[in-house]
Order: sequence, then structure tokens, then C-alpha cells
Amino acid sequence: MAQARVLLLLSGRPEPAGFARSVCGRLGLGAGPGPWQVYCGLQPGRLLLSDSSFSGATAQLPLQRPPFCPFLALEQRPPGAPLLKQPPDRGVDLAVAVILQSRDQTVLLTRRASSMHTAPNLWVPPGGHVELDEELLDGGLRELREETGLQLPQGQYSWSPLGLWESAYPPMLSQGHPRHHHIVLYVLVTSQEPEKQLQERVQPNQEEVSAYVWLKPDVLAAVAASEGAPDAPEPLPAHLPPCVQIVELQGDASQSLDLPTSTLLRKSLSMREDEERVSTGTKFALGLWLQHLKRSPKNPTPVSPKPGSE
Repeated sequence: MAQARVLLLLSGRPEPAGFARSVCGRLGLGAGPGPWQVYCGLQPGRLLLSDSSFSGATAQLPLQRPPFCPFLALEQRPPGAPLLKQPPDRGVDLAVAVILQSRDQTVLLTRRASSMHTAPNLWVPPGGHVELDEELLDGGLRELREETGLQLPQGQYSWSPLGLWESAYPPMLSQGHPRHHHIVLYVLVTSQEPEKQLQERVQPNQEEVSAYVWLKPDVLAAVAASEGAPDAPEPLPAHLPPCVQIVELQGDASQSLDLPTSTLLRKSLSMREDEERVSTGTKFALGLWLQHLKRSPKNPTPVSPKPGSE
């Protein structure tokens, strides 16, 4: 049986988070989306979560799930309804995503390739699965390097955990029963290098990334707020640019293109599975980043990772 990556501290004992049940639900956090403050043990290759403090907790972070959670919906189906069938030894996977902030306070987002089997064409921060016994920050930095080619020099960045997102794919039962269940840890990595300097080293992996963009706080604030906006389309706020410049990859070449800002403000509900938009979890993480930005000093002290980290 594979080692559990996400464990829940229930009645004082750690138990694997089962694939077919909502993590938020099993922690007894309520029927809504959250966010809820949970205590976390950030351990190599795994995550321990509890609704109350415990020995070994290393952080207290907000945990949220989408407004529509397929696992919660399946749990609330009437008696006799078909159950979600999954192998009994399958658990909840653990992923880390990096909100990379330049010295100019811009953030890097990437568009997933259209050929990806899960979440094609979504705009997300670099990230992916954590390897067995891999430090969580190291996993995020490895995914950043593998997807974008960016390797951050030691001593020239600081980092902090931002929050947790419970993710299901497909995100809607109308698209089929969930095939993937993740807890995503979003970490903020603040580089001491300006955007231009970072940009010079970006070499995206085209098997995973079809485009990328550096976005400023005003656009990111609108993106973060868009999921809770009214359903009726509204005119683009006057302070926002009508388009943002992205770099799109085409074979061995790349070119700068204008992407309508409205594309980044699309809501997740009623969208096609392959519709280009920013993922709901990313919007949640950007909201946390903006809160962090308001609280933080303008020039945070860089923190080097421990020996062996990249």
C-alpha cells in the first residue's frame, strides 16, 4: 500500500485521508467552502492536518475547497444512490504550487498545455506532486525549475506557506466522477531579483506549459476577486488594462501576444472543461498573497534554504 501523503489527526490519531471523502468534511469544518484555519504538520513528503493544535504542528493555515465540492455532493446524495468507486488503498495526493513574486511585486502564472490530461488551458502557478520524503519547499522549487527553467540562487529569496486548497478533477459532477483528489499547498517565494532578470532565465517545458505571464498587483487583485463577482458580465474596471502581454510558445519559438484581461476574470462555473481561465484554487491563493503583501515590509530579509535545498 502506498504511503499516505495527507493524514488527518482525528480523535488524537493520524489517519489517511480517503480518496472518496472531502478532507474538509472529515475534519468537521462545515458544509461551506471555508476558508477555515487548520493546524498543519509540514513534513517531508506528507502533510498532517487537524482542526486543533497538536504537538508537531508547524503552521496554522487557511484551508478552502471550491464552492461546489464533488466529494461533498456525493456524500450528500440520498440513500441508494451510486457510490464513488475507487481502490480502497487510494488516498489524497499532495501537491505544492509556487506563487513566485519578483522584486517588482509581479507574479508568474503559466498556462497549462492543451494536451494535458487534467486541467488543460488553465492559468496556474508552477507546481505539482511532492515526491516521497521530499521537503515541501524543495518540491515546489523543483516543479518551478522543471516547468519554467527557473532556478533561484540560494540566499536571494525568502518563502512562507500561504494556504491549502482541496482540489477535485473533474471539478463538476456533470463532467464525470472525480478521478483526482489533491490537497495543494501554496507557498509564496519572494525573489530578490527583478522581473527582467528572472525573465531572462525562463525556459518553459512545452510539454506542460503553453504560455506564461508576469502580472501586476492591480490585475491580480481583480483576478482574485472575480470568482465571487456577480454572474452577470460587468464592464472591465477602468483602472485595468484591456489586455495583458503574455509569452506564447510555438514550437521552438515564442512570441508576445495580447491576451484580453477579461479571459483571466472568467468564473469556473458553467465553463467547459478546457476553457482558458485562471483556476479557482489559484484565485484563492492570489487573495492570500495580496493579504500578505499588505502586511509585509517592502524589503523582506532573504532567507536561505537549509543545506541540500535548491
